Amino acid sequence: MNLPQDLRYTKDHEWVRIEGDIAYVGITDFAQSELGDIVYVDIDTQDKQVNKEEVFGTVEAVKTVSDLFSPLTGTVLEVNPKLDSNPELVNSDPYGQGWMIKLAIDNTSETEELLTAEAYAELVGV
Repeated sequence: MNLPQDLRYTKDHEWVRIEGDIAYVGITDFAQSELGDIVYVDIDTQDKQVNKEEVFGTVEAVKTVSDLFSPLTGTVLEVNPKLDSNPELVNSDPYGQGWMIKLAIDNTSETEELLTAEAYAELVGV
């Protein structure tokens, strides 16, 4: 399983790449492999405030629909437009082109609560 060391993770299987006061958010390689083939990503929170651990959208796989939880409090600045026509990017490139939202971080101290790659690996048993 791919777990980039420069990212942070949540117990709900989201990853976070922090660039200053901006966070890119997606689901982990582990999560996408557990879900199977992603067929639709539904995120309607652009330009909206989301709280930490609040649902910001859903991801639909062939067999199930799963909520997406915000790892931090902030405003959704952008939803990845590529996912409208290519939701399978979440499967093929979860940490790259398969990112889901770009979030303006309201409280940077929340980032300290995110898991390291090692802690996430332990959580999922790899």
